[in-house]
Amino acid sequence: MATTTHDAPSSSGLRVHVQRFGTFLSNMIMPNIGAIIAWGLITAFFIDVGWTPNEKIATMVGPAITYLLPILIAYTGGKIVYDVRGGVVGAFSVMGVILATSDPIFIGTDPGAPMFLGAMIMGPLSALVMKKLDALWSHKIRPGFEMLVNNFSAGILAALMAIAGMFVLAPILRQITEWLGEAVNFLVDNGLLPLTSLFIEPAKVLFLNNAINHGVLTPLGIQEAAAEGKSILFLLEANPGPGLGLLRGYT
Repeated sequence: MATTTHDAPSSSGLRVHVQRFGTFLSNMIMPNIGAIIAWGLITAFFIDVGWTPNEKIATMVGPAITYLLPILIAYTGGKIVYDVRGGVVGAFSVMGVILATSDPIFIGTDPGAPMFLGAMIMGPLSALVMKKLDALWSHKIRPGFEMLVNNFSAGILAALMAIAGMFVLAPILRQITEWLGEAVNFLVDNGLLPLTSLFIEPAKVLFLNNAINHGVLTPLGIQEAAAEGKSILFLLEANPGPGLGLLRGYT
């Protein structure tokens, strides 16, 4: 009598979960690509080292990359988790992380990297907490008090999450960003930058490349570009060479 086994590899289930997580992160970034392109065009043309420098127009560059883009990403992540209510809470909550990684009160005179990574954490996390809290008193609010309870609960939670992000998450992200910056500088200084493909290309298979690109490489690249006027980090994830080699390996 023939027998069949159903030993599904555990790695397959793990891969599916990682791919779903990568897709979720990508869904936070992709709707905001237009805003990122708009910022890139203004930066390329109008900053001091740009093609057509313009002091007044260039004033948009700093606020857009420091505040607008992370807030948009946080809003998008919150909206995915809990619709517009989650998006609003997520957008405000990320302000704590942004200020704690860019304001001189926290970091001295040297501005930190744009908090895309913090936005991808605080937006969905705050929306998830809001969703769980709403479930606690769902169908228990007296008629006529729904708007009052909903608005105040969202406001209180957003304020608390912003404060928590400022004092709990931001120091961790500052340290991580510093370590990543040192690692990238080591690779650049020693001519080992192509080795980043060992991490980036497998991440593409798991849909994590947008998280790596916009959460790590882009903020570090912006810091380098602000000092040097250019950065190779913007081209690492977009480089098709390693992917072509991967495809040839499969064929």
